[in-house]
Amino acid sequence: MSSGRNGSTDESARTRSAPTSDETEGSSSGRGLRLWFDSWAARPLHDFQTLVGVTLLLVVLGLMMVLSSSSVESLLSLGSPYARFVPQLLYAVVGLVIFVAVVRLPTTVLRRGAPWFLGFAFVLLILVLIPGIGSEVYGAQSWIFIGSVSFQPSEVAKVALVIWTAHMVATAAERRVDVHRVLRPIGAVSFTVLAMVVLQRDLGTAVTIAIIVMAVLWFGRFHARIVAAMAAAGVLGIAIFTATVGYRSDRIRAFLNPDVDPQGINYQATQAKYALANGGLFGQGLGQSNSKWSYLPQAYNDFIFAIIGEELGLVGALLVIGLFAAVLWVGLRVALRSTDPFLRMLSAVATMWIVLQAFINIAYVVGLLPVTGLQLPLISAGGTSMLTTLLMFGLIAHAAYREPEARVSLDSSTSPRLVTRIFGRPRVGAAPRPVRAPKIRRPARPDPTARGTRSAESRTARQARGRAEPRTTDTTGRPAGRRRTPKTTSR
Repeated sequence: MSSGRNGSTDESARTRSAPTSDETEGSSSGRGLRLWFDSWAARPLHDFQTLVGVTLLLVVLGLMMVLSSSSVESLLSLGSPYARFVPQLLYAVVGLVIFVAVVRLPTTVLRRGAPWFLGFAFVLLILVLIPGIGSEVYGAQSWIFIGSVSFQPSEVAKVALVIWTAHMVATAAERRVDVHRVLRPIGAVSFTVLAMVVLQRDLGTAVTIAIIVMAVLWFGRFHARIVAAMAAAGVLGIAIFTATVGYRSDRIRAFLNPDVDPQGINYQATQAKYALANGGLFGQGLGQSNSKWSYLPQAYNDFIFAIIGEELGLVGALLVIGLFAAVLWVGLRVALRSTDPFLRMLSAVATMWIVLQAFINIAYVVGLLPVTGLQLPLISAGGTSMLTTLLMFGLIAHAAYREPEARVSLDSSTSPRLVTRIFGRPRVGAAPRPVRAPKIRRPARPDPTARGTRSAESRTARQARGRAEPRTTDTTGRPAGRRRTPKTTSR
C-alpha cells in the first residue's frame, strides 16, 4: 500500500516537474529570439547602421507630418499648401549632406577646429544682439535674416559647445591629469553662452544649453557635489528667468491650473489634449486632422506631436517615442564601445541633448511639463533646427563608424562597398608620433675580429704612459715586473 502511494507520489511529482510542450516551445522561442538579437547586435556595423536607419525614419516621418500639419495654414497665409514643406525638404537634403560629410571627416579635424568653431559661434551670438542685425520672433531676439534665409545663431552655439567641451574633457583624459582642471574654462564658456542666450530671451535654447552642461559634467565624471550644485543653480536660474517675463509666467500658471481660462492662457494646451484624445488608438488617418484647421497654434512646429497623435493615433505616438528610445540606446552603446575619450564624450552628450529635448517636447504637449518652446528633433518644422540636429546625429554616427570592431570590418576585404563609397574609410586622423625614450650612451663593445691586433694609437699611448711612469726595483736591484699570484693547490 505504501509502495503504491510512494509510486503515485513520485509519478505525480515527475508530472508536476516535467514542463509541458507549450512551456518548452515558449522557452525555446524566447531563447532563440534572445540569441538572434544578441547575434544581430554583435555585428561590427550594428550601431552605425541602426543609427543611420533611425535617422532616415525620423527625417521621412518629419517631412510627412510637416506636409500634413502645415498644408492648411500654408494655403491660407502663403497661397500654397507646399509653402512650408518645400523649404523643409530642401533643409533635410542639405542636412543629410552635412550628416555624410561629418562622418567622413577625420576626428583630428573636429578637434582642431573646435576652438575656431566656438569663436565663430560667439561672433554670431554678439551680432544677433545688435539692433538692425538680429530680429525678434515670438518674443525672442534670436534670428538673423539674410535675404529670404533665416537662422538662429544659438543653434550653432549649441553644436560648438558640445564639440569644444568634449575636446577639453578628452584632452584632460589623454594627458592623464585631473579632469577638474578643465572645470573653470568649461564653466566660464558655458556661463557666457548661457548669458548671451538669456539676453536674447530664448528660454528653450537656455534649457538645451543647461542639458548640455549637465551631460558634460555627468559623463565627464566630475564630483557629484559639483553636478548637484550646477543643477540647483540651473533650476533656480530658469525659475527666475521664467518668473520675470509676463508670457512665461502665464505658462507656469497655465500648467499649475490646467482648467483655468481654456480660451486664454490654457488654449494651446487644451487644444493639444483634444487632438490627442481625438486620435484614439489608430488615429483619424494621415492628413485627416481637425486641429490643423486653425484650431491648434504652431501645429507644424512645437505641437506637431499632437497632430501625430490625432492622425496616427496611439500607435504612431508610440512609434515616435520608440525611435527616440532607440537613439538613446544606440548613442549610449556607442559611448561605451568607443576607445577614444573624445568620441566617447561627443556621442554621450549629443545623445542626451537630442533625446532629452524630444522628451521635453512630448512631455509639455501631453501636459506633463509647462510649455518651453523646444521643438521635436527632425520632426518639427524649422530649417536651422533640422541642420543642427542632423549635424549632431552625424557626430554620433562619426563615433559609431570608428568603433574598434567597425574599423576592423571596414578595413577588411569583405567590407560593404555601398557603405564605404558613401561614407569612405573611417579616418581618425594623423596618428600621434610616439614618444621616443632618451638615448643612453653605452661603451662600444670591442670588435671580436680585431683580437690579437693592436691599433697604432693605443700602442703609442701605452708606450708614452710607460716612459712617463718611473720603474721601481725590488731588494735585489732587479726591476720589479708584474707580480704573479701563487697557484694554490689543494691537497
